[in-house]
Amino acid sequence: MNISFCNATLSDADTLVAIRIAAMRESLERIGRFDPQRARERFLASFDPALCRFIEVDGVQSGFVQIRPQEDHWLLDHFYILPEHQGKGIGAAVLHEVFATADVQRMPIRLLALRGSDSNRFYQRYGFIRTGEAEWDIHYVRQPS
Repeated sequence: MNISFCNATLSDADTLVAIRIAAMRESLERIGRFDPQRARERFLASFDPALCRFIEVDGVQSGFVQIRPQEDHWLLDHFYILPEHQGKGIGAAVLHEVFATADVQRMPIRLLALRGSDSNRFYQRYGFIRTGEAEWDIHYVRQPS
């Protein structure tokens, strides 16, 4: 598996929204919150093309990641793998790349995961610790190793 990253541009917003919706649809439907328009608006409100990268596996666009550096941590703001590419180790490989850079810089990584989403187990498996909860999200942090 050859994973590479390509920078996103402002013109990629619709493609990124479609990836986000496809990746989150099942989890959002499970909790009765699937609304494509709201998903679009929430993504566009925090989309920064300079921070966003497509994930390509063997030349195939498989998802995207957006990391927002903060003063004392990195925010894993968006991380989505298309459903047809999930369960193949892509997410783990991407996290390992992110961890390697964060660890060198001694930066914790924070994120929010939708309550009831399978992503909660995924993040816990890779060392994220639950730090809090909100109405729809669970807060996590991973300290540098």
